Amino acid sequence: MPRRAAAHTGRRASVLAALAVTALSATGTPAAAATAAHLPATPADGRHTMNQAFVQAAGRFDVPRDLLAAVGYGETHLDGHTGQPSQANGYGVMHLASNPANRSLEKAAAITGEPLSRLRRDTAVNILGGAAVLRSYADRLGLDGDERDDIDAWYPAVAQYSGTTGRAATRYADTVYAFLTHGFAATVPGGEQISVTARPVAPRKGAHSATVAPEKRTLPATAGRGPITPTPSALWVPADAHNFTVGRTARIDKVIIHVTQGSYTGSIKWFQDPTAEVSAHYVVRSSDGQVTQTVRDSDTAYHAKEANSSALGIEHEGYIDDPSWFTDTMYRASAALTSALCDKYGIPKDRAHIIGHSEAPGTDHTDPGRYWDWNRYMGFVEGDSSSGNGGSNSNGTSGGSTSGSSDGLGFASYPLLQSGASGAQVTAVQQLLSTQGFTAGAADGSFGAATLSAVKAYQTTRGLPAGGIVGPKTWTALLSAGSTPTLRQGDSGADVKRLQRSLTAALGTTVDAVGTFGPVTAKAVRTYQTRQGLAVTGIASSNTWAALHAGR
Repeated sequence: MPRRAAAHTGRRASVLAALAVTALSATGTPAAAATAAHLPATPADGRHTMNQAFVQAAGRFDVPRDLLAAVGYGETHLDGHTGQPSQANGYGVMHLASNPANRSLEKAAAITGEPLSRLRRDTAVNILGGAAVLRSYADRLGLDGDERDDIDAWYPAVAQYSGTTGRAATRYADTVYAFLTHGFAATVPGGEQISVTARPVAPRKGAHSATVAPEKRTLPATAGRGPITPTPSALWVPADAHNFTVGRTARIDKVIIHVTQGSYTGSIKWFQDPTAEVSAHYVVRSSDGQVTQTVRDSDTAYHAKEANSSALGIEHEGYIDDPSWFTDTMYRASAALTSALCDKYGIPKDRAHIIGHSEAPGTDHTDPGRYWDWNRYMGFVEGDSSSGNGGSNSNGTSGGSTSGSSDGLGFASYPLLQSGASGAQVTAVQQLLSTQGFTAGAADGSFGAATLSAVKAYQTTRGLPAGGIVGPKTWTALLSAGSTPTLRQGDSGADVKRLQRSLTAALGTTVDAVGTFGPVTAKAVRTYQTRQGLAVTGIASSNTWAALHAGR
């Protein structure tokens, strides 16, 4: 996470402290405003389950339960982090924020009558507050009862919940609706599982329809200062002028790796807030590796205190205590960016010059933390596309691409991909589509119009949600396509590798594609069969293959 320049003071802290005790002004209250008496009933053991909290909050404020859960998942992966604030001073599962640009925490307090302390720390109350804020936006938009029952009508309200505007808000809402399209299952702290079932969506974007035109991918040079970005896939959303210094006082000689302690959109918005006094040069999204630049390389971002003058800062969406944010796509996209920056500025590609925030001089920060896989990351920086192949990193988690990835199809994870994405996984999708008779254009790793058209055609043909976003269902169907041999422990070969890749996509956990059917693969088959209501045999027979082919 970034650190303001050493010369700056704690003005942000004082502003936020003042906000914490300032009543919400002129925000309005939804018709179904709750009071403390409307909190979810407490079970006999004194604890709320998160599932109960979502159901009760959704019912109280007439917000679709799955929409509420998808917003929370996009913000925090449904981890409230024991009430600790994010970088943007957001709290809880629903990331209720208290900063000059976004006062959703105070708004929730005014609507629900709950104290700020409970909204920050009590998960059930935090979810109730999130529902209250979403409903207030729906009321402001004039959604009536029937429209509130239609999940597609909530798109503009979700965009408002992002706390930002324009294309950033549109991208935020698109991500939430991608979670609804493809569904998800998350195991939250304490072991409870929260799930959203996939469904077709056709969001009514309203004014946001005008903001979905493709972003400019290559940005022009400015006043002799060179290109704004070194990579054609980076977006440009400038930080506020108060949050960086124009120019530099030292030569660029290092890259510093940060973790946002918050969401991608929230961090970019925070850098646009003139009171933040923090920024980074780049922010990388977890789900698909999208990169946004917020400060020019030639200017001094406020991210690493004493190292600001000579360093480039790259923020990564997520939290240091939750490795689920550190996806293979994020590692690869960030490493490609770092490699390009090193080439551009003559920075050695080693750990003395590519460092974590915790290693920067004068820092008191701990990011990127113990779950950041430096061996894997540096392998990608140095050009090893199979870094972490088939093994474990120092944290005991799976490495990068799975074994047997020489054909470009095997990865440790298969993330959401949508128009504008780039990288090795996009190339894999293009290869798979072409092999199965759908013209996706050149296998160049760029998710453009031809790939989008092919994805939609494939989804329609297979009876999948045809939104053009490649999620778990589409990945599973693509990877499993082919014959349906009966496979069991002890078997080996290309069909086993195909099964292992399909299970990785379907389960969301890595099953190394080594082509040998061992105990780990048998366990994964049993887990998949259990989830699909099939006979639990640990043997991949025709029924298991049929479910995989259907993208289940």
